[in-house]
Amino acid sequence: MSTKANSSREAGSTLRRSLTVWDLVFYGLIVIQPTAPMPIYGVVSQVARGHVVTTILIAMIAMLLTAVSYGRMARVYPSAGSAYAYVRGEFGNIAGYLTGWGIVLDYLLNPLICTIWCSKAAANVVPLPYALWALFFAALFTWLNLRGVETSAAINRWLAIGMSIVVAFMLICFIRYLAGHGPFSASYFTRPFYDPATFSASAVFTGTSIAALTYIGFDGISTLSEEVANPQRNILRATVLVCLATGIFSGIEVYVGQLVWPDFRHYPDVDTAYSFIAGRAGGPVLFQIVNATLLIATIGSGMGSQLGVARLLYGMGRDNALPSRFFGHIDKKRNIPSYNVLFSGAVALIGALSISYQLGAELLNFGAFLAFTGVNLAAFMHYFVRGGNRSWTYFVLPLAGCVVCLYIWSSLRWEARLIGSIWLCIGAICAFVRRRAIREALPA
Repeated sequence: MSTKANSSREAGSTLRRSLTVWDLVFYGLIVIQPTAPMPIYGVVSQVARGHVVTTILIAMIAMLLTAVSYGRMARVYPSAGSAYAYVRGEFGNIAGYLTGWGIVLDYLLNPLICTIWCSKAAANVVPLPYALWALFFAALFTWLNLRGVETSAAINRWLAIGMSIVVAFMLICFIRYLAGHGPFSASYFTRPFYDPATFSASAVFTGTSIAALTYIGFDGISTLSEEVANPQRNILRATVLVCLATGIFSGIEVYVGQLVWPDFRHYPDVDTAYSFIAGRAGGPVLFQIVNATLLIATIGSGMGSQLGVARLLYGMGRDNALPSRFFGHIDKKRNIPSYNVLFSGAVALIGALSISYQLGAELLNFGAFLAFTGVNLAAFMHYFVRGGNRSWTYFVLPLAGCVVCLYIWSSLRWEARLIGSIWLCIGAICAFVRRRAIREALPA
């Protein structure tokens, strides 16, 4: 957000509504990143038995339905822009708190899975023990955030442009590789969508529960509601367009990737499989370019997400929804929630040494899909039940989004659902113990 916008907010004046729908679309694509499906490609490919494109498209349907609900709820709560606020507004403080608790899980796990992936990618270049790389990246993210280093919007934009150039060059190399190794049968080109020899509906939906990580971040568009011209229309349009564009671009990336490397059972390293696919098509040079590009993107994501969870925990601690002495602490010298930065860094390191990238991604989506389900239910409650709007779109779309999100959520492996349920139980216990503080803090 611009300096002018921040100054306006501090002065108590109204933010200038200058952002167009295409400004929002570009912002959303920057947040999601052009390389979004690549880090999870290998895991999804093995879980879904080679049907990565299918999982991306199914996840896109769930995200499009949820995007409509986000856009509609942004009309009701234009200054909020979060699943937590929408669910709280329609179902009360405790429901909002538990939704926010699920979002905390997302925020905590993002630096964790970034630490895992960066460690694997760095080991492709410098083969040090994984534990050393995990310690390095967890410490790097923590150190940078303790110094108050933030990536500016301008740097993010140039990074997105640079990644887009790499993706375009990579696709050209993939097409040249395929042209030089043909001709192929017609079934070769349809197999990434449906391979009768390996297809399993349960496997595809389990893969979809991970592939949905590709779209995480699209909901950030709703946080700009106060700075958008005609937010009642443009927030919804931009959110849907971002999900659609992400699904199309991601589908192309994983489709050509599977054509280049059709054997989903054997990758040198499953977590960085896409780098090796690029190496097959373009040799060592393209391998290093793609590996470095994904490493840089994931470092930025890990650092930013750790900063985000530190701020989120601080907000909950400041409002006394969490113990304020620890989570509400601010370092007076650097004006940052230093205890929360150290806490999230410790979680990232311990998690990176304890769980797999796949489990971390599934746990992240555990909270995300519960939040998405809540947003769809909130849209249904506000417009159809309380608002009396009997148009079929206000009945079918949110309920369809709710059903699809719940089905994908239920397709998570039992380990993820068990650990996620334990996390929700901890949140419920915290809500019970601190219920008075929550009732007083949340409406603020």
